[in-house]
Amino acid sequence: MKEIKIGKNVAGKRLDSFLKGYLPGASGGFIYKMLRKKNITLNGRKADGTEKLSENDLIKIFFSDETFAKFKGNSDGIKNAGSVDKEIDLSKYGDVKVVYEDDNIILASKPVGLLSQKSSPKDISLNDWLIDYLLSEKSEATKDLDVYKPSICNRLDRNTGGIVICAKSLPGAREMNNLLKSRNLDKYYRTIVSGNLTESIYLKGFLYKDEKKNKVFIKKNDPKDERYSYIETQIVPVKYNKDADLTMLEVKLITGKPHQIRAHLSSIGHPLIGDVKYGGKVYKKVNHQLLFCYRICFPDDMPDEFENIRGREFKTDLPDVYNRFFE
Repeated sequence: MKEIKIGKNVAGKRLDSFLKGYLPGASGGFIYKMLRKKNITLNGRKADGTEKLSENDLIKIFFSDETFAKFKGNSDGIKNAGSVDKEIDLSKYGDVKVVYEDDNIILASKPVGLLSQKSSPKDISLNDWLIDYLLSEKSEATKDLDVYKPSICNRLDRNTGGIVICAKSLPGAREMNNLLKSRNLDKYYRTIVSGNLTESIYLKGFLYKDEKKNKVFIKKNDPKDERYSYIETQIVPVKYNKDADLTMLEVKLITGKPHQIRAHLSSIGHPLIGDVKYGGKVYKKVNHQLLFCYRICFPDDMPDEFENIRGREFKTDLPDVYNRFFE
């Protein structure tokens, strides 16, 4: 018999939804059958699966060890997460820097080259680092790994560095995803482009991503094509290198679409240096686009559970290469 005590990372889920995730090898029909036969109970009573789970609820699963192992499969969060004994090797990328951490979130500065999420099983990603970090810190978040796995909330391209929001808890994931979806979270990037930009610009347009080419295309006017998404990008010049004809920019993403900053700046004749895909110049020792999310700002109207970050701004240092062009 297996007992599961519900924590805050599962509270609010329907019982049947939780069981389908917890026992991935079992069909929905099998789960409902086990509920009817009271082989699975909720707080010592028969349940039909529609119940909403609350913190401290107790689920009991009356399976033999063999049956439980069959339906549980290799879904144990700790087994899949890696372990402290076998640390993830990030040496070829550089260290991930923790900019801020509380009970719900971590703001992690991702180095260039590291994937935000795996694209194949062999990949190492920021998600892998997150679980490894929580285990090494003996974080409270690891107590629920069997039923909830912490994960990143937003992504950066492999060759874009900077702050990524990671959720340690389900409430954290829900609140951060709501902020991202409603565009109430301000994200600022620094980049270096060819040419001289002297005034702030507010760009609008329509973006389409060709998945096969992994490249986006932008039109200034509405193409009346459902494949295109509306985009907005705010650009502010920071400093200019006259000899090299390069401008450092601060860019605020109003909408967040793949390659948006890179393609939008290229579309007005100012591609990012190092960004060969969108027409950027190549410089010695710069083998990727210079784009870095260095600052994020949280809104003032966040719930009490997130008072630690309410209205606050968080920054991380730019890599040295950004300043080298302006020394």
